[in-house]
Amino acid sequence: MLESIFKGVLVGAALFFTAFFAVTVLPPLFENPDVWGAFAAGFVNPYSSGYSTDVLVCWFILAVWVAYEAKAYRVRKGWVCLLLGIVPGVAVGFALYLLLRGKQVRELKRDT
Repeated sequence: MLESIFKGVLVGAALFFTAFFAVTVLPPLFENPDVWGAFAAGFVNPYSSGYSTDVLVCWFILAVWVAYEAKAYRVRKGWVCLLLGIVPGVAVGFALYLLLRGKQVRELKRDT
């Protein structure tokens, strides 16, 4: 896959999820601004609990990866991706981290 296609797909996926989140989640949250209740609603049945737990664990794995690469490869600003992994979601934070780290790792390789 060409790098330009890879980057385009990542940006497209992040934008798609951000738009989906804005249209699906924000209107009911504005109507009832109970953030904790909105979070807990992801655990109303075994199926949604499974998906919600998967998302939380994926965010944790991303956080471990960001912390590791910050030390090992000096990837900077990964914390921004972790915040975006909370809102709007891990799909956005992960996609943007791949873009961010790709550029910085290439620069690191070029310097060595």
